[in-house]
Amino acid sequence: MNAALLVIGSIFVVLASALHVYIFVLESITWSVPRTWRIFGVASQADADVIKPMAFNQGFYNLFLGLGAGIGVALLAVNESAALALAFLGAGSMVLAALVLLSSSPANRRPALAQGVPPFIGIALILASIAA
Repeated sequence: MNAALLVIGSIFVVLASALHVYIFVLESITWSVPRTWRIFGVASQADADVIKPMAFNQGFYNLFLGLGAGIGVALLAVNESAALALAFLGAGSMVLAALVLLSSSPANRRPALAQGVPPFIGIALILASIAA
């Protein structure tokens, strides 16, 4: 296993995890703040109030993905197989969710790429570290 690729790949997975935890904060904790719902393109407080239950739920989805992938990376020193399984599950889910966002809403290309590229790079580098 190539340690350098593993470390760099793990950094990308951790960055993706941190982004998903941040999205959780936006969607589940600070959703009622106008600055937050405007980030997501919501036009009014009334619209934000209607969307709030969905955003709250989606925020926890993002939190769980971020925690799963992050815990996977943290476990690398303890149990490599379990760690990689968790990291791949979390990061892979992030990539697939970004693809769904991109395919269902091409106007959201920028957020889809922001959410999908770092975990994809992380997975690719970790896989390359295993193959090396």
